[in-house]
Amino acid sequence: MTLPTLHDLHRPLGSTGLLVSPLGLGTVKLGRDQGVKYPSGFQIPDDDEARMLLRQARQLGINLIDTAPAYGRSEERLGPLLRGQRQDWVIVSKVGEEFEEGVSRHDFSAAHTRMSVERSLKRLETDFIDLVLVHSDGNDLHILNDCEVYQTLAELKREGKIRGFGFSGKTVEGGVKALEQGDCAMVTYNLNEQAEKAVIDYAAVHGKGILVKKALASGHVCLEPGMDPVRASFMLLFAQTGVASAIVGTINPLHLAHNVATAAQVIRQL
Repeated sequence: MTLPTLHDLHRPLGSTGLLVSPLGLGTVKLGRDQGVKYPSGFQIPDDDEARMLLRQARQLGINLIDTAPAYGRSEERLGPLLRGQRQDWVIVSKVGEEFEEGVSRHDFSAAHTRMSVERSLKRLETDFIDLVLVHSDGNDLHILNDCEVYQTLAELKREGKIRGFGFSGKTVEGGVKALEQGDCAMVTYNLNEQAEKAVIDYAAVHGKGILVKKALASGHVCLEPGMDPVRASFMLLFAQTGVASAIVGTINPLHLAHNVATAAQVIRQL
């Protein structure tokens, strides 16, 4: 019996023109093992393991890959790992957060935004990034109203260096405002946290893209005995018409295959 894949379930990311798989591969674990909020420790995969994981993701129909400068060495590892495959992937990266020597810092200035995108282009060995999101520190409205990051991303889009831009925030007000001016919002939405549902609803009405982070509550989701937490999570998520894709950050091939099979079954049932 062949397990279901996501190849025929790709869907539009809002009105960006990008078609994305309903699950995306998050790559924080390819680049960083400090200051991460997972229930159990892990070892950063070596290049062979990372290459196998990416190949498996592609075979399972995943075409969306999520990275960020704040994910340690993730971007600079993905560049060589994805050589010759650029046309197969929709690459999402971020601006605004740097992670150095175990500590995060934020910079939403025009100069830093432009430097960060140019650096991501070099690290990822590409001429353009499909989508760049602002990595919010939680002060969403301040970032959008008082900083230059969003205007700078709009300029970079006009220059063809990025195809779309948006916001990975922490508040409903920030998410909605970000969608008014941008292409996509990344929201937290899972069995434990549903405060940002209004952002998903806004996106569905206005043809904007939604990516979901912490879809499985970073591995912390708890349920009644006998229930599959992955299935229950995906039933909740994919019932929302505004959701384009959920990012899963596993580096375990069995978990990835199970996540894909479960998502495919859930989406076909809905």
